Amino acid sequence: MAKHERSAAGQKRETPLDLRHVRREIRTALELALVALAPAELIDRLAKSAGLFEAIAELPTDSAPVVALIPGLMTSARSALDDWQAWHHGYLEKKIPRG
Repeated sequence: MAKHERSAAGQKRETPLDLRHVRREIRTALELALVALAPAELIDRLAKSAGLFEAIAELPTDSAPVVALIPGLMTSARSALDDWQAWHHGYLEKKIPRG
């Protein structure tokens, strides 16, 4: 697991590697959720996070918008990923027999 840096306020600061991993996970989860016909609210949350990750990827990592958006984006993205995984295991695992 990647180490987190501490900011002056004592809160953990996400590393660039953390951001890349969550960005990749959120895009994959969105694609799978679309194919699996997951609930629209879940797809919307995944899409919002994926879109924000794509937008901030074009900006310098130390720019004010990126610095301001990252904490909330990481929280909402991880929450959406957790909900996707719960839905996937609770719904799809029952529908797809494993052999």
